[in-house]
Amino acid sequence: MCLGVPGRIVTVWEEGGTVLARADFAGEERRICLAYLPDLAAGDYVVAHAGFAITKISEESAQTTLAMMHEYGVLGGAPAPGSPS
Repeated sequence: MCLGVPGRIVTVWEEGGTVLARADFAGEERRICLAYLPDLAAGDYVVAHAGFAITKISEESAQTTLAMMHEYGVLGGAPAPGSPS
């Protein structure tokens, strides 16, 4: 089983014709591929699987999901005050 942790795109670039991004998933930054959603931009929220962004979600949905994951201990610890994750 895998978890769909919401992530916020930090930066986007193109490499060899492929759109890539660095995204913050609850404090852990990961490189993801935007091949399925090439119009995403910095600040957008996504759910990724196997290194690919698979769906864009609203900031509200991302924040609600992250708060619930922290509350139930899925992500461990509480988010820092003022932190989006």
